[in-house]
Amino acid sequence: MARDVTHTADGPRIVTPEDIDAEKGDVAVCQCGLSREYPFCDGSHRATRDEEEGVVYRYEGDDPEGERRVVREREG
Repeated sequence: MARDVTHTADGPRIVTPEDIDAEKGDVAVCQCGLSREYPFCDGSHRATRDEEEGVVYRYEGDDPEGERRVVREREG
């Protein structure tokens, strides 16, 4: 599973004590690139559960539940 992710930020996101979830006591950082709350995880990675190994995907627009297309099949 791989994703073609485009980031538009041009600087760091500083994590502060206010970013810590009062209920969970943690900070979850997005690793899938789909979160609307990037760099924080918002659960958008759930849309990737059925991705196939060896395929690169691109999720169009701002909606991880929206259109997903195959960019290419990885050789290997």
